[in-house]
Amino acid sequence: MNLNLSGWAFVLIAAINNSMGSLLLKKSRLVATDSSLLGLLLSPWFLAGLGVYGINVILYAKALEKLPVSVAYPVFASIGFGLIVLAGVWFFGERLEINQWIGLGMILAGIIIMSR
Repeated sequence: MNLNLSGWAFVLIAAINNSMGSLLLKKSRLVATDSSLLGLLLSPWFLAGLGVYGINVILYAKALEKLPVSVAYPVFASIGFGLIVLAGVWFFGERLEINQWIGLGMILAGIIIMSR
């Protein structure tokens, strides 16, 4: 088994970064006083989210130098899904039902299976 730790580190960092971008976009809509397109584009939270997503592209590209996309992307997406669910609960007070907890467990199992 080829454990490419630097590739996996980039996948993990990119997934965390991607989640941060999503949280910034959510925050941009929660604090918005102007729901117009121009108001969205001028929101500092929205602009920060775009910047974080831009960095994410670079991090993910570095991961792809070391890992096959057929493995890296499912793991990247799964970690991102899990982090977003937990962050939504933590930062925005979103509630999870039992089916969402079960789905999160299945995602975790998928990460373990895909990364082997």
